Amino acid sequence: MADSDASYIHMVQHLIEKCLIFRMTKEECMDALSKHANISPVITSTVWTELEKENKEFFETYAQSQRDKDRMSEEETSQMIQQMISESSKGDPKN
Repeated sequence: MADSDASYIHMVQHLIEKCLIFRMTKEECMDALSKHANISPVITSTVWTELEKENKEFFETYAQSQRDKDRMSEEETSQMIQQMISESSKGDPKN
């Protein structure tokens, strides 16, 4: 895998981890990253699935907690994703 590919996947993983902090479902994360970071839902789904395989106990607990969570508004989601992208790009030498 080329360094740029690994860097991209690492960025997607970082954004997914931020989505997890904000208690998003997989689908919400896929939608948010597609809409606000122009990341293909297939890429987000693939990286999420790999994270699930590597962290099975965490995701089982996470899925359980999803049943009782409060939903974020579209505006809150948009603001959060924009902030995550801004923070991610600060460490990116291309920007």
